[in-house]
Amino acid sequence: MAEFEGKVVLITGGGSGIGLATARLLLDSGARVVLAGRGEDRLKTATENLGAGDRVLAVPADVARTSDLEHLMERIGERFDHLDGVFANAGVAPFARSAEVTEADVDHIVGVNFKGVFFTVQKSLPLLADGGSVVLNSSWLTHRGMAFTSVYAATKAAVRNLAQTLAADLAGRGIRVNAVSPGYVVTPMFDSIATTEEARQACRSQVALGRLGQPADIADGVLFLLSPRASYITGQELLIDGGLIKSIPF
Repeated sequence: MAEFEGKVVLITGGGSGIGLATARLLLDSGARVVLAGRGEDRLKTATENLGAGDRVLAVPADVARTSDLEHLMERIGERFDHLDGVFANAGVAPFARSAEVTEADVDHIVGVNFKGVFFTVQKSLPLLADGGSVVLNSSWLTHRGMAFTSVYAATKAAVRNLAQTLAADLAGRGIRVNAVSPGYVVTPMFDSIATTEEARQACRSQVALGRLGQPADIADGVLFLLSPRASYITGQELLIDGGLIKSIPF
């Protein structure tokens, strides 16, 4: 029997990158998957590429809007009745010098990266089975200060802390909550920031393993944390960064 046979997992930001790679691995492991994202066309393309028929439910949703999340949960309840896992993956990364950040920028970044993560979990709780698992997407930037990322990194640090507090809060139901913190990963978001080969090489040169991460590298870690193999792991952060934080390449 496949590891996730009969399980239902919600992935926000599921239309591309890490979210889509995670969906593919979950489907290969027998799961049914809910993809949520702001881009309806992207979700449609992702669903077609996955080719899993009625095992995939795609619902357009902006996680910064609680009304969208409530509608998302209604759709999940109608289709699948429950959830066994949640991967709160949706995020935005508009980088700017701190002096140039506007109030609207802060509202947008906090709204998606922190508020959206918190309410994704909160709104899923009536559907989430006891003994279920939640994984939050944080970032390696919570461990090192980088120019242009002040608000983004702060929201990701909040997400990392949220994994700890939610783990305590939901332990009575046997629900585990953990975070993954990816390093440099080749996704559409990364490509929009590292727009030249020089920029990509600058990132690559910092990684002990000498390569940029792929979405599947992160997806493997997410699947582990969602699975029964991680049944005694909660409130933790899993760094998946090729040695970016802890090791110095020469």
